[in-house]
Amino acid sequence: MARSIEAAPDRSEAWAKEKRETGPASKPNSDESITSDDAGTVDEIVQEQPPALPFSKARCIALVATVAGASFLNTLSSQAVVIVLPSIGRHLDIPDSRLQWVVSAYNLAFGCFLLLWGRIADIYGKRKIFIWGSAWVAITTVINPFLPNEIAFDLFRGLQGLGAAANVPTAIGILGTAFPPGKAKNYAFSCYAAGSPLGGVFGNLMAGLIAEYASWKWVFGVIAILAAIITVAAIFVIPPPKHTLHQDGASVKGSVDWIGAVLITAGLLVLLFALTEGNVVGWRTPWVPVLIVVAVALVAVFVLWQRHLEKTGKQAPIMKVSMFHNKRFSAAMLIMALFFSSFGGWMVFATYFYQDYQGQSLIQTTLRFLPTGVMGLVCAFVVSQLLSRVPTYMMLAFGNACVAITCILFAAPIPPHTSYWAWAFIGMILSVIGADTAWPCLILFTSHSLPQADQALGGALVNACGQIGRAIGLAIATAIQTAVMAQQRGVSVEDAGSMKEWEDASLAGIRAANWFHMALGLCSLAVVLIAFRGSGIIGKIPAGNVKKDEQQSAQPGQPRAADEELGISKSDDAKKISQ
Repeated sequence: MARSIEAAPDRSEAWAKEKRETGPASKPNSDESITSDDAGTVDEIVQEQPPALPFSKARCIALVATVAGASFLNTLSSQAVVIVLPSIGRHLDIPDSRLQWVVSAYNLAFGCFLLLWGRIADIYGKRKIFIWGSAWVAITTVINPFLPNEIAFDLFRGLQGLGAAANVPTAIGILGTAFPPGKAKNYAFSCYAAGSPLGGVFGNLMAGLIAEYASWKWVFGVIAILAAIITVAAIFVIPPPKHTLHQDGASVKGSVDWIGAVLITAGLLVLLFALTEGNVVGWRTPWVPVLIVVAVALVAVFVLWQRHLEKTGKQAPIMKVSMFHNKRFSAAMLIMALFFSSFGGWMVFATYFYQDYQGQSLIQTTLRFLPTGVMGLVCAFVVSQLLSRVPTYMMLAFGNACVAITCILFAAPIPPHTSYWAWAFIGMILSVIGADTAWPCLILFTSHSLPQADQALGGALVNACGQIGRAIGLAIATAIQTAVMAQQRGVSVEDAGSMKEWEDASLAGIRAANWFHMALGLCSLAVVLIAFRGSGIIGKIPAGNVKKDEQQSAQPGQPRAADEELGISKSDDAKKISQ
């Protein structure tokens, strides 16, 4: 890259001096290839000097830590509130049948507004939306514990999810545009990917300690403080964009497809609501399947509407349907949904196993998940090195296999009194290795697949697929668990009841759900082996194409040379993504 030449001043100055002495030469433009002598010199410099960072090293670290904080805080907020749900229910007199809405309100708002915020961020600038989203999370979270009733409390939990939907996808967009392809970008995406599992672990730990020794309200206080820190840090470390669509005259009113926004937001809202309530009121309740059909119809109309806008060119669609013509891109989104339905579902039922079946305290349950946090930090470093060395399909296959093995360990008929260190510890380690291997590959692939103008939308899309996959997978797993418990107890599904400590029926239900999670993991693995086999190395930049990559990275409408190795830019269908 050009920056890599600047990173080696002695070599570059000597080279320039030699060129001046031997006579004037015109600098090749973006359409001309570098001569063999020049290319050889660039290759030597690249091999000896890594690509230069876009900013100072300290600012790059601060930038990555800030945007990774959005992913960390999103998971921490969800997981920590789950831990203190009983305390919230007692304080606000919320019955058990409605207590889950404290969590569901956040997840619904987060999942439904991802695509809309992604499009708005690509118009007004990712930095601005990230800052406002983080500030909104801080303000609504600090108000939440002082609200006097259930309705107001759930409403503000939804408003928190609205803020998270703004800063999480823009974080991916910021990393995608701030770092050119290379080692620094691999580090950045690996650290971002580690934020989610680490947030879950520290959310458990923080909430467990606070619930044990202080008021549950401090959980929201800590989350608000962290959100405020991220907001202030973002103001100082995230660089303002050099150019936005808004500067070209684009506005939310004129540039956002509001018909599409209403269709997809309503469709996802109805779908997630039906899936959330189905396990509470029963799947045989007439309005549950009706809502699911309505949701699918709304999403189908949204897809047709986006296709119409893209063909006619009357208005920019929220999501270009043509991007899914690229088989690997479509496969990546499917892998995202399957993988996180497997991994996310396993985490939920592992918590059930320790807290509801074994009757462990909050602290004891949290300690059993602690190895995932430690291993997550180690994986972030290791994976950042492997992204530029190991073929993408091998890393994705390894990550999916690790999570599938974890599900098998928790589904197999291992005596529940067996030592934690004999099998569960191994499962915890494998689970986070799998998540921290597959997740950075998927988001880095998405970043490479889309032009810079659509980076925030790409972050929204990949998160939406994971959110929807997790919701659908958890709904099916819970239905399986309930059916198995009812069968074991000899009662109807409606009378199955809740889990009981050290009961065989409860254990059988948890194991059945984990067999389902294993099947999801194996399906995801099969998609990887079929769709990504033969793909290149996601984090590698061919040395001979250094200058070409640098020139093309500044042109969002053109594929980078490094992408050709992944098969992103080989087909006409793939090129449509950036048009």
